[in-house]
Amino acid sequence: MRRKLVVANRKMNGNLSGNKVFLEALLAGTCDYSNADYVVCVPHPYLFQAESILKGSPIAWGGQNMSRYESGAYTGSVSPSMLVEFGCEYVIIGHSERRQRGHDTDLSTGERFEAATKAGLKPIFCMGETLAEYEEGITDIVTIRQLNAVIHEIGVQGLAKGVLAYEPVWAIGTGKAASPEHAQNVLSFLRGHIEVLDAELAQNIRILYGGSVKADNAEKLFSMPDIDGGLVGGASLNTEEFVSICQAAGRI
Repeated sequence: MRRKLVVANRKMNGNLSGNKVFLEALLAGTCDYSNADYVVCVPHPYLFQAESILKGSPIAWGGQNMSRYESGAYTGSVSPSMLVEFGCEYVIIGHSERRQRGHDTDLSTGERFEAATKAGLKPIFCMGETLAEYEEGITDIVTIRQLNAVIHEIGVQGLAKGVLAYEPVWAIGTGKAASPEHAQNVLSFLRGHIEVLDAELAQNIRILYGGSVKADNAEKLFSMPDIDGGLVGGASLNTEEFVSICQAAGRI
């Protein structure tokens, strides 16, 4: 039985006082829901704060992106070892906002996945189609292309060192979530693709759904057989909402 995992992607939001309220409320709100795992990915300047509040607790923290390089003349970038130094266990790789605005490609996300695992981080690898691709009916083609870029870089067994996340671009921040049935179909397809290559891995790897996950749809989404939790963006900015999502995962 795969444990549920809920990840807060707080994007470029937060401040010291607000982060403190959020993290302390999350600790209190999940203490009786130990059947699931929880992660908070904060902007890099606040990693020290996440570490100071969450260290020694069951809640992990991570970065929202990282360079594929360990060091060098890459102004504004953050290396894998820098994240590790602040106690990060996870890092988000290939988020659609990075693909669209940060010029991430299938190749560079595969390289980042490998660099993360070499540093001892667990990459949360994001896949998903745009609205135009969804309407064209090529969700499967797009997500498999993105996943295969990682498999090409590290081999299928390398996926075991990370977590996968299906995030339809048309559902991120729009309030329009994919139906639980649609999300389940896509995740089942992705798991089936992995199963052809490695059946044991397919049964064990966690695949999350992201895109307008909220308290009122979380339990139904997480009850689907192939949805192992959520990568939560906008709702992670509302402390009560996010805690409710975590509790929904912890009840299943």
